[in-house]
Amino acid sequence: MACKKEINLDRRVEMRAIHDAMDVLSGKWKIYIISSVCLYNKRRFSDILNDVEGISNKMLSKELKELEVNKLIERTVLDTHPVTVQYGLTEHGKTLQTIINNLTDWGLAHRREIIGEKMST
Repeated sequence: MACKKEINLDRRVEMRAIHDAMDVLSGKWKIYIISSVCLYNKRRFSDILNDVEGISNKMLSKELKELEVNKLIERTVLDTHPVTVQYGLTEHGKTLQTIINNLTDWGLAHRREIIGEKMST
């Protein structure tokens, strides 16, 4: 009986971990923003704005701040004229690379499954 209770506790810990991850990554834009920075390494605000179709300046600014608070994205101000700001993944944020790669692969396979199209890479 103790074994069953231990397994249930482990599952609750796992479910809490999934909840925590989804809390940080949920929303309409965060995965897109992380993907943009992940795929291109360093991105300026305007680059991300162009990559993420439909996002407003205000929303991108808000989401980037939240990703910074969660230590996934870092903001670097470069000493240029005019001042340039770049965004990159933190070391912690780089741990999402596998997830982004898996989402890409799954999305391509899913599109093939549903639409029957071959995707060019």
